[in-house]
Amino acid sequence: MEACEEYLSETYGITVYQEQVMLLSQKLADFTKGEADVLRKAMGKKQKYVLDKMKPKFIQQASAKGHPEEKLEKIWKDWEAFAAYAFNKSHSTCYAWIAYQTAYCKAHYPAEYMAAVLSNNMNDIKQVTFFMEECKRMGLDVLGPDVNESYYKFAVNKDGAVRFGMGAIKGVGKGAVDAIVEERKENGPYNSVFDMAKRIDLRAANKKAFENLALAGGFDSLGSSHRAQYFHNDGDGITFLEKVIKYGSKFQENQNSAQVSLFGDASEVSIPEPIVPPCEEWGTMEKLRREKDVVGIYISRSPS
Repeated sequence: MEACEEYLSETYGITVYQEQVMLLSQKLADFTKGEADVLRKAMGKKQKYVLDKMKPKFIQQASAKGHPEEKLEKIWKDWEAFAAYAFNKSHSTCYAWIAYQTAYCKAHYPAEYMAAVLSNNMNDIKQVTFFMEECKRMGLDVLGPDVNESYYKFAVNKDGAVRFGMGAIKGVGKGAVDAIVEERKENGPYNSVFDMAKRIDLRAANKKAFENLALAGGFDSLGSSHRAQYFHNDGDGITFLEKVIKYGSKFQENQNSAQVSLFGDASEVSIPEPIVPPCEEWGTMEKLRREKDVVGIYISRSPS
């Protein structure tokens, strides 16, 4: 804001005018550079009591140099008038310029603008809720997180919809998101949750990150598995999602320790993917409750 005001002040001649006042006070009334600077600051900050205190000295010393007192009174009156509105002008001009830029972005790039606003407030759930409602009013789709489209912050997908940022999910840190996004950029989208577990750095994306991504709907686009299946166990005390992570870890271990054969080919051990357990889907309210637990709001739909 200060940089903007400085730029606009110079552009609209406000700072230049104050510098001229400084020079005139030195030429007309023999003000020292220090006194001239005090005058300049008093004008910029609308400190009328300082101006009133300096006026007699200005009139007296300038009159002693032979300048007509009525003209000196006119000059001082003009300076006081300038001091009364100059700062307001620079401040209002600055806000008007920012308001114009904001309105232009919101009108011409609504999805990008709202994604930026949501990203800027992603740690304040009340503000996120408020701007989600604004998106709804504007007719913008806000989609839940997706490991194949989301980034750390809110973003706009190829269809022009706002995609929820993975960084807004509890327990999913920046390291986990960076691992998911970087691998996706380098080698393409994930085909399944198994594919993702095999490819990303599991030291960065831990069990909690996987669980909360699943609860928030981050894996919904990967195959036909529903959220309840990721947390189902067949009585062995290990959930399907834990088996997926172990599968990915074992696959990476084997890759890292693969020995090169005499023919130069890496020997690989085939590791079977865990079987997706059949189970009933969560009801709408259960799904939304768990979703809200990790995101803070209902994303997929309203419970009412």
